[in-house]
Amino acid sequence: MTDGPEPLRAVIARHGLQARKSLGQNFILDRQLLARIAAVPGPLEGQTVYEIGPGPGGLTRALLDAGANVVAVERDRRCRPALAELEHEYPHRLKVIEGDAMRIDERAEAGDGAHVVANLPYNVGTALLLRWLDGDWPPWWRSLTLMFQKEVAERIVARPGTEHYGRLSVAAQWRASPRIALSVNRSAFVPPPKVTSAVVHIVPADMPAGVDPRTMERLTEAAFGQRRKMLRSSLKALPGAIEALDELGVDSGRRAETLSVEEFVAVARVLSSSRP
Repeated sequence: MTDGPEPLRAVIARHGLQARKSLGQNFILDRQLLARIAAVPGPLEGQTVYEIGPGPGGLTRALLDAGANVVAVERDRRCRPALAELEHEYPHRLKVIEGDAMRIDERAEAGDGAHVVANLPYNVGTALLLRWLDGDWPPWWRSLTLMFQKEVAERIVARPGTEHYGRLSVAAQWRASPRIALSVNRSAFVPPPKVTSAVVHIVPADMPAGVDPRTMERLTEAAFGQRRKMLRSSLKALPGAIEALDELGVDSGRRAETLSVEEFVAVARVLSSSRP
């Protein structure tokens, strides 16, 4: 009878894996918490999971224990021996890729229909999320379960008229459904970050018909680029935008943070239809 896996603190000490601030590393040592995070996407038996920044492999093990086949991307070579031990323990179910997650062809490595589950390095988390929310739709991923600073998580799920509502909110909500699955106290990490964190779960939704993604991107960039200004000022440089507001009966004296995601979709649809 086994006593269970080696404590993560011991794994980190044995391999000399002190977290590096330059890589945005903060390790979670609580295996129960890691199991809770691995459970957020739902049953993973036989599913492919794409993980970014596995570090010493705590979340990786939780995903493997849940029955997933894991493709993990890690740029820190110091972590390779610890992950190699997991590869040996779970033969043919863990593939480790050494590299920069921003440069990986995820579809080629994980295939279509993979779940993304990651304790993301905070210094690249938002950039990776925007990358995964971009591009062809439906996307290659089935769901995203991602750790963020709580403030970023609140921006992702924010509703119109609230302080956190902005461009990231619209990007995450106009063709996907995000929710905060759980909050994680800073004491759960080694070293503890300065802020509370949260796990966000995102699933793709149907893409609204007649909306060009690049048009939506330009619209929200202009609208929230000067968020304290009225739309008549912030959108005046975007051809056709003021006319689209008038056509839809949207008051151009409003500010961007008061428009719902549905209203942004409607404006983007009019602009998309007028593209040459």
